[in-house]
Amino acid sequence: MEPVTLTTARLLLRTVGPEDTDAVYAAAQDSDIQRWTTIPAPYLPEHAQSFTEQLVPDGWAAGSMFTFGVFLPEGEELVGMLSFTMRSLGSAEVGFWGTKEHRGHGYTTEAVLAASRWAFIHLSIDRVEWRAEVGNHGSRAVAERAGFVIEGTLRSAINNKGVRRDCWVGSLLPSDLELPSTAPYLPAPAPTPGA
Repeated sequence: MEPVTLTTARLLLRTVGPEDTDAVYAAAQDSDIQRWTTIPAPYLPEHAQSFTEQLVPDGWAAGSMFTFGVFLPEGEELVGMLSFTMRSLGSAEVGFWGTKEHRGHGYTTEAVLAASRWAFIHLSIDRVEWRAEVGNHGSRAVAERAGFVIEGTLRSAINNKGVRRDCWVGSLLPSDLELPSTAPYLPAPAPTPGA
């Protein structure tokens, strides 16, 4: 698939390339990004170069991972990163981070909503799953503001730099954004009171 560009009221979401390597490297020096994501730590210039020149374009070409840099409207100032990794048939996992200087403005939530809408329509998926290590309250706040339903805690479900950790998991469905599903969805019946 060819990379696409998305716009929101305040943001431009586009693929990243060699021209963005320095910005990705600089953003990834943030200790919070290194702590809560699975990027290498320390994060070296060659990691950023491999990401922008190989991992991102290869993911788009293979249809396995769709990565967007999140930029202010001019398309030059990086405010975050977002990607969808394709999982089992009909689902994808979203991952994201925001740059330190641009946190607290709702940019990541806005980007997650726009990109999820695109994924539901153009990737024909019926579930976007979000996971974050237990304790990553910033990521959880973004997911909840974007409408994800927190479904629980998975034990030992994330391997972050060689350490197994528990994670929160949540989901966003097309119906949460008033979009149709590609397949009928039959939710579990509500429990009967007193049963």
